[in-house]
Amino acid sequence: MTKVPAITTTFWVIKVLSTTIGETFADYLAVNVGLGPAVTDAVMIAVLVVALVIQFRTRAYTPWIYWLCVVLVSIVGTQLTDFFTDTLGVSLYISTAVFAVVLAVVFAVWYRQERTLAIASIDTPRREAFYWGAILTTFALGTAAGDLATEALSLGFRNGVLIFGGLIVATWVAYRLGAGQVLTFWIAYVLTRPLGASLGDLLTQDKDFGGLGLGSSVTSLLFFSTILVLVIREQVLVSRHGVAVKGVGPLGGHRQDYTWAAAAVVAVALVGWVLRPAGDTTQAAGPEVVTNPQPGTQAGAAPGAPAAPTRQAHPITKLGNLGRFAVIVADVKAKVAQNDLAGAKARVKDLEVAWDDAEAGLKPRDSAKWHQLDDQIDAVLTALRASNPVQGDCASAVATLMSTLNQFDGVR
Repeated sequence: MTKVPAITTTFWVIKVLSTTIGETFADYLAVNVGLGPAVTDAVMIAVLVVALVIQFRTRAYTPWIYWLCVVLVSIVGTQLTDFFTDTLGVSLYISTAVFAVVLAVVFAVWYRQERTLAIASIDTPRREAFYWGAILTTFALGTAAGDLATEALSLGFRNGVLIFGGLIVATWVAYRLGAGQVLTFWIAYVLTRPLGASLGDLLTQDKDFGGLGLGSSVTSLLFFSTILVLVIREQVLVSRHGVAVKGVGPLGGHRQDYTWAAAAVVAVALVGWVLRPAGDTTQAAGPEVVTNPQPGTQAGAAPGAPAAPTRQAHPITKLGNLGRFAVIVADVKAKVAQNDLAGAKARVKDLEVAWDDAEAGLKPRDSAKWHQLDDQIDAVLTALRASNPVQGDCASAVATLMSTLNQFDGVR
């Protein structure tokens, strides 16, 4: 009995949405909850192992178990790429090439052992092991290729949605024109990873950074609700009719599947449009943000009084308005100066969350300068979160960060 779902329209909708859920949930645990990357990685790998044990012990395709594994594989696959890129400093060009080679090796060994890569043939433990190995590698490859396109090549997530969506459509056209079903399936499966990530970034990022400003919490809840409805439908159909047929009643059949998939996409779009933030989301800059005294006096100021500082543009980066981060850093700096290190530690959490939320919008603009700021933010976090923080070390790290923020701010 097959252990994987039939490849239908709702399959692809759930796959794309689960990609965003997986990535957002990992970030939430690491940053918002405060587990950190290392603990989050360990927890997610452990949970994935447990889920896969359950998946392997089932006798046939069980939708809720299968899609739980997909979400967890999405998280771990993303973490693998992030580990190579952020921790080991491996180039995205190299990691993309390495994961592509690994995937080719998995397919070669799989085909040599089983003489087929067909999805409908996942009916033995060995074939299922190859399948999940390939799935994990496709997520890692999709993450690396997506980051390469949107970050290293500075295409951004808006162009990422168009590019990867267009490639998936081209793959479908190739399939309709006679290209192999197995080949086109795996190509599309790899491409849905960066498509889902780009779509999630488009919805979650602030309007300042080119997104729609829904935020990660609203987007995750919206996507999770949609996935839940579709997976429940899958579970009902499989329980009634089996994975291959899925029935021809009011819930099942090809025509009903198209309807459900279209309804899910429309529902996500409509709810997202209703919940979109209204008005200008640009935040004013706080104290110490890119200032330069100008000669002369302000209107209404006393003769001889010093002129108010005015904001200056620094076109050496494309990062844009960094004022929201400088506001927090200024608060942290003031608390450190008063030796209120506990208050500074609590306040710097806001900086960590805000910086992580803005990564997808800022990083493609100027990756080198983003990494420089990211390293300096990490230095501030390390200094303030030390077991016995030293005021001088904290003050030095915060001052360095503030100086760089002032230098890199690109508001005009």
